[in-house]
Amino acid sequence: MPRRILPLLLLSTMLALVQAGPVQARVMVAHIAKVTTGVATLHDVQVRLEWPANAIEGQLVIQARRVVAPDLGYRFERLAWRCPLQRSWRCEGQIRSAGRVPLRLSVDLASATTDAELSQGSAHLSLHRNVASPDLTRIDLARVPLLWAQALLAQGWADAGLKTGVMSGSLDVDVPVAGPLRVDGRLDVSQLALDTPDGAIAAENLGAQLEIDYRRFATKTLVTVDGQLRGGELLVGNGYIALPPTPVQLSVTASQDAGAGWQLAQLRWDDGDSLRVAGSVEFDNAGNLSGADLQLDSANLAPLRPRYLSGWLGQLGLGEMQLTGAISAHMQVSDTGLQQAELKLREVSLVDARQRFRIDSLNGDPAFSSSGPTNSRLQWGGGQLMGIEFGAVNLPLHSAQGRLALTEVVSVPMLGGSLRLENLGLRPPANGRGMQIETGLTLQGLDVGMLAKAMDWPAFEGRLAGRIPQMRYADDRLDFDGGLTAQMFEGTVQVSGLAMERPFGTAPTLSADIVFDDMDLQSLTGVFGFGEITGALDGSIRQLRLVDWTAQAFDAELHTDLSWQGRQRISQRAVQDLSSVGGTGGGLGNSVQAQALKLFDDFRYRQIGIRCTLANDVCEMDGLGSAGKGFIIVRGSGLPRLNVVGFNRRVDWPTLVERLVAVTQGDTTPVIE
Repeated sequence: MPRRILPLLLLSTMLALVQAGPVQARVMVAHIAKVTTGVATLHDVQVRLEWPANAIEGQLVIQARRVVAPDLGYRFERLAWRCPLQRSWRCEGQIRSAGRVPLRLSVDLASATTDAELSQGSAHLSLHRNVASPDLTRIDLARVPLLWAQALLAQGWADAGLKTGVMSGSLDVDVPVAGPLRVDGRLDVSQLALDTPDGAIAAENLGAQLEIDYRRFATKTLVTVDGQLRGGELLVGNGYIALPPTPVQLSVTASQDAGAGWQLAQLRWDDGDSLRVAGSVEFDNAGNLSGADLQLDSANLAPLRPRYLSGWLGQLGLGEMQLTGAISAHMQVSDTGLQQAELKLREVSLVDARQRFRIDSLNGDPAFSSSGPTNSRLQWGGGQLMGIEFGAVNLPLHSAQGRLALTEVVSVPMLGGSLRLENLGLRPPANGRGMQIETGLTLQGLDVGMLAKAMDWPAFEGRLAGRIPQMRYADDRLDFDGGLTAQMFEGTVQVSGLAMERPFGTAPTLSADIVFDDMDLQSLTGVFGFGEITGALDGSIRQLRLVDWTAQAFDAELHTDLSWQGRQRISQRAVQDLSSVGGTGGGLGNSVQAQALKLFDDFRYRQIGIRCTLANDVCEMDGLGSAGKGFIIVRGSGLPRLNVVGFNRRVDWPTLVERLVAVTQGDTTPVIE
C-alpha cells in the first residue's frame, strides 16, 4: 500500500462520518492484511474509529499483530495505540506492545506533513516527514535511553548489549525506493554502558559527541564516525582503556561486506601528547583481528600506562609499571601475527612499582621484520634487576624471518664483574604461540658480597661464575640449560635444574637443585651468627621450589665432611642453636653432667648432620641416625663427649624459620630444665 494509506484511510473514514450527519454516533472499522512503508511493514492491521454524535473528537484504536522494520532491526508484537482523534487530525495516547514498557505517542497528520512524538518521562523522540520528500524522515532525540537503539545497534554489531546511557541529537533517515538505507546526523551520548556475552568487549560511563553517517546497501554496509570521546572506560580483550576527562578526538571510516568482517579503512585517535594513532584495521567475520597498519606516537609516556596499557601489562604482573620518555612506532600486523615493526625510543625509562627491575634511558631505533633483513640498534644507560644494579650497554640488532637477535656478544657490567649475553634472540607472538626468547649467559667474576648486600642477605663473600649455554623463555616460563658455580666460604656451590614460571607475573615460581662442597664452617657460622663450628660442610638442597620467593618444597641434607683433616670443634652457643633448630626440646639441661659440660667453651665432634624434607608447610626432620625415639644431630668425639639428639621429627615450617631467624640474630639463650 502507499506510504500514507493510514492517513488517507482515516481521512476517508472521517469524511464518511461527517457526511452521515450529526444526529447519530458512527463507528468505522477497517481490517487491512498488510501495510508496507519504506521503514516498516505492518501485518494484520485493525483500525476502529468511534465518533459520538455532536462530539468534537472521536476515539481511534489502531492494532497490528506484528510490525517489522528490517533495516532498523525493530520488531513489535501485538502493537496497540488508543487516542482521542481531533478534527485537526491530531491524536495523542498510550501505545503498547507485548513485552515492552508502554510509551506515549502523539501524531499530527497535516495534508503535507506527518509529525509524531514518542515519549517516556523526560525522554522524547520526535519524527517529522514531508510529502515533498517522502523518503526522508527527520528524528530528533532528547535524553532518549540508549536501550531504545538496541535493535538498530544490533544491525551492525549483533553481540553488543546496551545497558545504560542516554542520547540527544538529530538523525535523518533516508529510505528511498531504490537505493541504500541511510542514517546520518549528530548524537551526544552520556553514561554509555554496554558489553558482549563473552565479556570480551565492554564500556562503562562513556561520553561522546559524534557525527554519524550509516549506509546500508543490499550486500554492503558503510559507516563513518567523527567526533570526540569524553571520559569513561573501555575493555577490549585484555586491553583496558581509562579515558581522560579531556576530549579524545576519534575518526573512523568502516565498511562490511555481507558475510565478512569489518574493515576500518581509516582510523584516527588523538589524545594529545599521550597517544596519537593513525592507520587501518581489519577484522574477520568472527571479530578477530586479521590485519592492521598503524602509526603510533607518544611524546609523553607517563599517562600511557594508566590510560591504555594497564590491562596488557597486568597480564605480565606489571600493571603499575611507571614509564617516562617518548616513543614512536609503525607496525604492520596480519592474521598470523606481527609482520613489521619500527620503533624510535627517546630517553625511555621503565620502573617496576614492586622494585623488581628498572631500566634507565632507553634510546634507539629497534626494528623487526618477518621477511627480509633489517639492522638497528638499542641502548640503555643502566638499571636494576631484583635489587642488582647493572651498567650501560649498546645492543646491535638484526631481524629477519620473524626473529630479532643480537649481532654480537654483549657484556653487561654488574656486581663488580659482568653478565655476557650470547646469541640473544626474540620471536614475538605469532600463529597462536606466545613470545619466545632465547640466549646464552656467562657470569664472570660477580662479587657475592655485593650480591648479598643487594638481596639483604648475610655478609657472604666470594665470587660467582658459570655458564648457561641456553636460556629459553616461552609460555611464561624460563628454563636454563647448564648451571652456575659460586666459590663461597672457601668451598663450592653448584646450581642446576634452574627454571622459573611467571618470572614477572603473579606468584613467580622457581625450581632448582643446589649442591654444597667443602664450605668452611668457621666462616659460614661466623657470617650467620650461629655460634662457632670448625670443619667443612657438604650437602644439597634437592627439588627446591619457591613460590613468590617463599619455600614450598625441598629435600635438604647438610653434613660435615668426614675427610676433613683440620680441627672439628663446636661451641656451646652452636650446640644451643642446633638444639633450637633441630627440636631437641631444650638445650643443655641441669643435670650434674650438664652442669659439668658448661665448664667447657667448645667440644670436639666426629660428625654433624641434619635433614629437612619440606612438604605442605611441614618439615620431616632427621639427622645422622636414630637414637631411640630421636635422631642424632651432633655425634661427639673425645672427652668430654657431647651428643645432640633431636626428638621432634615433624616441625611446622614457619616455626622452624622463626627459630632460624632467632638464632642468627642471637636471640636464643640456653634453656635450663
